Amino acid sequence: MSDRPRASLRRILEDLGSTVLDVAAAEGDLLDAEVTGVHIYDPLDEPLLPAGSIVLAVGVDRAEQICALLDAAGPAAGVVVKQPVDVDGRVHAKVRETGVAVLGLTRAASWAQVAALLRALLAEGDLAEPGETPIDDLFSLANAVCALLDAPITIEDRSSRVLAYSGRQDEADPGRVETVLGRQVPERYRRMLEERGFFRQLYQNREPIYIELDEDSINRAAVAVRSGDEILGSIWAAVREPLSGQRRQALADAAKIVALQLLRQRAGADTRRRLRADLLSTVLAGGGDAAEAAGRLGVASERLCVLAAQLGDGPDADAARRESDRQRFCDALALHVGAIHPKAAAALVGSVAYAVLPMHGSGDEEARAVRVAESFLARVGPRHAANIGVGRMARNLAEVSRSRADADRALRVLRARSTSGAVAGYTGVHFESLLLQVSDLVHAEEQTPTGPYERLLEHDARHGSELVSTLRAYLDAFGDVNAASAKIHVHANTFRYRLKRLVQISGLDLADPEARLAVMLQMRIFGA
Repeated sequence: MSDRPRASLRRILEDLGSTVLDVAAAEGDLLDAEVTGVHIYDPLDEPLLPAGSIVLAVGVDRAEQICALLDAAGPAAGVVVKQPVDVDGRVHAKVRETGVAVLGLTRAASWAQVAALLRALLAEGDLAEPGETPIDDLFSLANAVCALLDAPITIEDRSSRVLAYSGRQDEADPGRVETVLGRQVPERYRRMLEERGFFRQLYQNREPIYIELDEDSINRAAVAVRSGDEILGSIWAAVREPLSGQRRQALADAAKIVALQLLRQRAGADTRRRLRADLLSTVLAGGGDAAEAAGRLGVASERLCVLAAQLGDGPDADAARRESDRQRFCDALALHVGAIHPKAAAALVGSVAYAVLPMHGSGDEEARAVRVAESFLARVGPRHAANIGVGRMARNLAEVSRSRADADRALRVLRARSTSGAVAGYTGVHFESLLLQVSDLVHAEEQTPTGPYERLLEHDARHGSELVSTLRAYLDAFGDVNAASAKIHVHANTFRYRLKRLVQISGLDLADPEARLAVMLQMRIFGA
């Protein structure tokens, strides 16, 4: 961690440009306010806004709503509202009273995009204060290359995800603006570049190439970023004409520097992820070292819910691809919970992404954590077929291990159901979880069915009868013969005859609730 000054609202506006954010209402030197983080406003939650946060006001569009949020924003640096912003005299007066600026977000940007964009900028350090020594990172490199080539720059990985970009993006075409907002080259542009052979040309050459695009787009100069024979990514400049020899050499030299930085970041990211996973594992264990680990992670130590999220493994995915997908999924989860609470944390432990989420004390913490998990799965959508288990609220670090066990058990229930894209709180699947635990014990001790259920299974196996399915339908229908017979598609009289036979063969007393419970549990544990 460096000790450089944090970003200001003014610096954010300068770097993003008016294409993304613009000032709607600000008085005096409010734009010089220090920015410390990003917070997504939820009207259903009590706002706990750290000093200097940028509040993304989802669903706030009227002047009276803006005024109410400014009152609740406390020490926040600014509030972001989708354009057009309803600003009147009341809003300006409230801005002067609270000292919180109001910014307008372009309607073309989604809240998920702007949250990711702002958090990435704050984390990656390209928002250094004017006059500060440049930071040796990709954003600084992008700005340096921009100055050398006199053109806006993006640095992208092999999947066309934007790793960094320079200033002056508002000078580029709509495709570049959409790319920067989404931190990913849109699919239609990627497909066009692929079909026209530009990617093949880019990766086959060690020198920059010039790409002529359609009339409504600015042409590109691009160079592959390599480490030996490995392609790490690429640098793209929006230019209107081919580069001069001097500028081509500058772009080629920049690719070598970017390659070193990418390799350095890859090694550093791996180390940080391992450290973060180790620290979070210590917190989840809830032992004597949990407090120190929580302090190093910067997570809360009271009123926590644990989320356990796991991707489904695709049938054709190789091990490396699965691990990469899990890490990206975990990064997305960390971003999501971090936007909800600044003292949340997430890390990949084995194949499960765990998140520790602080909750307000309103008595429905688990249900609210379930809604957070459902919101996350809705955001990542079909790209990540995953399930999430949610543990009960832990009042302190000593109880976090129990919440983690709850989350693991809820996740296991979802796997046992063979479901995908689902969320379960532990209290909602408690009984199913208990049955799975009993089933584990039964199989570990190699136990087998006994009593009436054993006799019915043996009879069905010898004679090809369907007495077990008849009994299950009868119990599921609470003894309603008509409903039970309809469920297994036989006449009611036939069903009554089978019921009489199974009682004779098994000796089961259907009038005894204890006998019914015993056979129902055996059916659930052993199956049929």
